[in-house]
Amino acid sequence: MEDKMMIIDPHVHMTSRTTDDYEAMAAAGVVAIIEPSFWLGQPRTQVGSFQDYFSSLVGWERFRASQFGIQHYCTIGLNSKEANNEALAEEVIELLPLYIHKENVVAIGEIGYDDQTPAEDKYFRMQLDMAKELDMVVQVHTPHRDKKAGTLKSMEVCLEHGLDPSKVVIDHNNEETVRDVLDRGFIAAFTIYPKTKMGNERMVEVVKKFGSDNIIVDSSADWGVSDPLSVPKTASLMLKRGISKENVNKTCYQNALDIFGYNGKMKEEHWLNPKGINQAQFFNDNSVLRGQEPRVDADEIK
Repeated sequence: MEDKMMIIDPHVHMTSRTTDDYEAMAAAGVVAIIEPSFWLGQPRTQVGSFQDYFSSLVGWERFRASQFGIQHYCTIGLNSKEANNEALAEEVIELLPLYIHKENVVAIGEIGYDDQTPAEDKYFRMQLDMAKELDMVVQVHTPHRDKKAGTLKSMEVCLEHGLDPSKVVIDHNNEETVRDVLDRGFIAAFTIYPKTKMGNERMVEVVKKFGSDNIIVDSSADWGVSDPLSVPKTASLMLKRGISKENVNKTCYQNALDIFGYNGKMKEEHWLNPKGINQAQFFNDNSVLRGQEPRVDADEIK
């Protein structure tokens, strides 16, 4: 990048990534990430699988990010695909209150529709009610098929349940949906993928047309063809295409901090005053090292 900036990636599935990605993200200016609850590429068959996964998001993965100087936050929820197994979904809904109050949980998400089935609708609404009762931010996954209809329905249901649209992030937008989302007062997030969904050249044009208010750029990098450096690369391209540094900062940092910092768990001071990296530390008797020499910053030496 020409001018290194602080970056937040508010939607990246680091469980699927390696420590090399953490190193590259930190080097590119990523100071904080948000990892939404997600499906694993194949259906989970028992509630214990969800419990272990949620525990890793609030525990191990948070530790692993810290070992590379990145602050890790997450969102917790029952994803849309697995809402269609209703017997299991009922158990997961009962499990959620054990996790959504954890220290690094900044929203309920990612929830919403996949095939827009009655079961998906049922559990989406249940989790919206939970968010309203607890005054939590919501992160909404919009479907890849029938995108516009699913996006409009997602927003209508949020409004039906009395949610403040300024506390709801509608993700996976494209040129077809962005105006509807912004006009209704929701936060519009965009997933930048190398080959599908939304490219960074297209993202530049969206910001030029719609400005930087209420727009968020994320990578959604997971186990598929994706890039955990999508946000810093898009920030760099925006600058090259003449978008002001102020507006790049809003779309790739500040807007995410404003919305996901709503409940006070995500604070800029967490990365502005870092303790330094100490890879000699352990989490439940495990470290990120595999026989390597640990990096220990001078200010961590006691």
